[in-house]
Amino acid sequence: MAREKVPCGIYRTTRPIADGIHSGMLVYYHNHGDPGPGVYLPQDWVNNRAIFHESGTTVPDEAYAESLEPLPDEGLYRVANDFYCCEDRCQRFEEEMLVQLGYNGDAEAILFIPALVDGLLEFPDSGTIIESWKLKQLTMLKVTVEEPEPSGLN
Repeated sequence: MAREKVPCGIYRTTRPIADGIHSGMLVYYHNHGDPGPGVYLPQDWVNNRAIFHESGTTVPDEAYAESLEPLPDEGLYRVANDFYCCEDRCQRFEEEMLVQLGYNGDAEAILFIPALVDGLLEFPDSGTIIESWKLKQLTMLKVTVEEPEPSGLN
């Protein structure tokens, strides 16, 4: 039986791969491509979501891909059970609260708390870093995503 490939998605590196890519970084892993599977670093963040470079670094082998630590997808979540961000109890996240999950370049989870302003949901530019084990307290929401129409089509 053939082994399943490590799926495409966002990960935290657990060991270095090349100059500039060390342990503990946020990457997007593609299990296919030319010249082969590779990792892609974030180049920017838009609306608290990472935008990854178009060119990446090929992984040396399947063992490297298997060493990547999978991360929950960025997006909107509901808090399933109350929790605090850290031992200092700086920020409380209450049950049923709507939050947006994002990451920084060190693959640390960040929660952003949106607010309803004049009937529109607004997302702040800054959020609260939470310990990764607390991500189990979140449930991802199903949200319809509409892609913009390609320009130049009439």
